[in-house]
Amino acid sequence: MRRVRPSDPAWPNATSWKTLSDAVGGNLIQPRGLFAGCAIDPKGTACVSALKNIRNPYYIGDQPAGTEVSGWLDAWTPAPSAYAVAARKTDDVVAAIDFARDKNLRLVVKGTGHSYLGTSNAPDSLLVWTRAMNKVTLHDAFTPQGCGGAAVAAVTTEAGAMWMDLYQAVTTEGGRYVQGGGCTTVGVAGLVQSGGFGSFSKGFGTAAGGLLEAEVVTADGRVRVANACTNPDLFWALKGGGGGSFGVITKLTLRTHPLPEFFGAAWGKVQAKSDPAFRALIAHFVTFYSEQLYNPHWGEQIALAPDNTLHISMVCQGLTRAQTKAVWQPFFDWITAAPQDYTVVERLGAGADSARHWWDLEGNDSMVRDTRPGASKTHGWWQGDQDQVGAYIHGYDSLWLPASLLRPNQRPRLVDTFFAASRHKKIECHFNKGIAGGSADAAAATKDTATNPAVLDAFVLIIIADGERPSYPDMPRPAMNVAAAHHDAHEIELAAAEIRKIAPDAGSYVSESNYFNASWQRAYWGTNYAKLRAIKAKYDPDGLFFVHHGVGSEDWSPDGFTRLANR
Repeated sequence: MRRVRPSDPAWPNATSWKTLSDAVGGNLIQPRGLFAGCAIDPKGTACVSALKNIRNPYYIGDQPAGTEVSGWLDAWTPAPSAYAVAARKTDDVVAAIDFARDKNLRLVVKGTGHSYLGTSNAPDSLLVWTRAMNKVTLHDAFTPQGCGGAAVAAVTTEAGAMWMDLYQAVTTEGGRYVQGGGCTTVGVAGLVQSGGFGSFSKGFGTAAGGLLEAEVVTADGRVRVANACTNPDLFWALKGGGGGSFGVITKLTLRTHPLPEFFGAAWGKVQAKSDPAFRALIAHFVTFYSEQLYNPHWGEQIALAPDNTLHISMVCQGLTRAQTKAVWQPFFDWITAAPQDYTVVERLGAGADSARHWWDLEGNDSMVRDTRPGASKTHGWWQGDQDQVGAYIHGYDSLWLPASLLRPNQRPRLVDTFFAASRHKKIECHFNKGIAGGSADAAAATKDTATNPAVLDAFVLIIIADGERPSYPDMPRPAMNVAAAHHDAHEIELAAAEIRKIAPDAGSYVSESNYFNASWQRAYWGTNYAKLRAIKAKYDPDGLFFVHHGVGSEDWSPDGFTRLANR
């Protein structure tokens, strides 16, 4: 089977597209690339506006052809769909799916466009765009349909909502907490389907683990409810089985938690004056982490760089300001006691404040406000995420490391590996993206998801990645140094190879992973993959839903247009 393209005789005619447009209330559009206007008139309004706003993630998400990264070297390039249904309600999604199935079209699903792997865009496709479906509703007591048991506090959101929308409703206004993503502009539905780590996952688990119920439109056009009691197999697959593979989620309900009184952080950057001093610094931090931070309170990251720097950017929940400072002071004192070996490049510090005001924009220097006319006054993004907005990826890899490496007799191996890898590229240690050391509730909830079970034994997700400034098609900018980009990608490969020496079978987080991972089935889902394949065959036997390295994608050509004859 081969899906049709606009150049094929079987491509729908104008009358067919008009019928679809009428069915979705006129919300059928023909997307244009973000910088298509620049190809026509570099000084025109469209081009000037795109250039002005391209570092604003809310602007990018508001464009039907918007992708939050601008491509990946030798992997994918942003491309607008031929048509898009700007869905306002579930019936619009049903109409789009029925049309794509009946007309044999390549279908793409997008909420906010945050996929590093480019799964939310494809040329010659029909896009189901859920951005406008963003209503959020709080529940004091929610019981999944068809299930008994006690009702729980929850939040229901439509598919196009971003995590900032939920944090505003659940935490700032509601005084509770929902486990979501650290990046405020990531889509709720996409993150849940990919597993979904946030800053406090060691305390509360993944976003997928908090899913109570979903409304989903499957390949046959049926609107199904999926929860632990109704379509439980589909429900399980939606919890970490990968977005865009099993259906289009239109609505989902997540458990909310009592809000800790305090959220806190630790920060700073220190540079070692020699390689031996840097190795000693790594060793001291590994011991410090193992003894003081390996618990449900602490998450986020440190970075180890080739210039012998250690950058601290960690957060915590449930500790007072005094407790937070007390945890870190011995580590800071150890550094400042050796000025002959270490220079404090950025001020070292730790503290905590009211959790309810964590996502406030007023007086918060760590957040950037969306200042466009008419923008929501509550919309902002973390300053630390700015470099990701529109970035062009040279290379990327992620690996989970087992907690056994924190044992005293294994720490020297871990230290040697971190040092060796950091000779090639910056190594980011995302401690919140491994569940080991977390709460029993977090482990139990995460275990009941489709995410690779290796996450339960992992204390950290190592991310090694780099790229450059935005490079969207038709965007005016100096020519890319392709040779330098390939060298950068190679250094990432070398760094990852050092990490694999101590974790040869390491799993990888599907949302933040290597586009070229040949063992993606095992890396993303481990022993869960066979079950996911069976669920895919049940709900989408003809493979209407296709994404790069998604469940069942091995049955198709890399572009998702041709079914392979031997499958």
